[in-house]
Amino acid sequence: MPTSSERLIGLGYTLGWKLICRVPESWARSVFMAAADIAWRRQGPRVQVLEGNLRRVIGPEATGKQLRALSREGMRSYARYWLEVFRLPVISRERILGDMRCTGEEQTAFAHLAAGRGVIFALPHMGNWEHAGAWIVARGAHGFTTVAERLKPDSVYDKFVAFRESLGMEVLPATGGVSRFGVLAQRLRAGRLVCLLADRDVTGGGVEVEFFGEKARMMSGSAALAVQTGAALMPVTLWYEGSCWGAHIHEEIPVPGEGSRQEKIAVMTQQLAEVFQAGITAHPQDWHMLQRVFTSDLDPARLAASVAKANAAAAADGSDPADGP
Repeated sequence: MPTSSERLIGLGYTLGWKLICRVPESWARSVFMAAADIAWRRQGPRVQVLEGNLRRVIGPEATGKQLRALSREGMRSYARYWLEVFRLPVISRERILGDMRCTGEEQTAFAHLAAGRGVIFALPHMGNWEHAGAWIVARGAHGFTTVAERLKPDSVYDKFVAFRESLGMEVLPATGGVSRFGVLAQRLRAGRLVCLLADRDVTGGGVEVEFFGEKARMMSGSAALAVQTGAALMPVTLWYEGSCWGAHIHEEIPVPGEGSRQEKIAVMTQQLAEVFQAGITAHPQDWHMLQRVFTSDLDPARLAASVAKANAAAAADGSDPADGP
């Protein structure tokens, strides 16, 4: 049974979808920006984590005032993401397509799909990945498969799944249920598109990478899928451009020709981290990372469990890759 707190959260999300689509966008935006500013001024735990992450991006030489100004922009960008999530059902297809500024390897990605080769879009938590999903479907991708964290209460998770499925996404749970890796591999072998957020270790089975000069743990599933299926692993970075959205589809990260399976996955995940780092450096305010990703910030017990899990997978040479995505 859901707790009273979970019931309130579920009610809040339900009201959000029902009400925010019905009021003028300018009104809703004012409310969301005000809420972001209040959360920023209160300096709660999640804002503190955000600032800890952003400190790595802008470096120790930046002043406290500069960091606080950036974290305020970050909270406003994050509030915009949620506003657009709630309003996405009423954003026209014309605007979704017309206001996206996409550069890079878009044509290459669609050429792979047209030729029957699977494509993996690996993304950091930047900009609006929900809008990007709607855009790629409207652009002609004929749907894609993704993985989502289980939110509490279950009613909220179910609403998000239903919402994403209405946009043309197939959503698999990050924990429990079917073998995620197996389903994703099937989709890729069938020449489909898979989109995965990859800049934070959600399941505890990720790998350690160098990220902004420190150790961090990231999901290795995107690289593992590319190694397993031969699909094209293409990083995507997102940001906001005024009232529009920006995206860059980066060149494919190839599977190394030498090394064990785990070594190849580690190399490719490190390359992903480097692409993400460049994108975040260019648009730090649009990196919505309010969770810990750097090894030095992680709880020691959780870190030890993650390392043990990763070591066990390496010892088995990835025989149970379902923990990847």
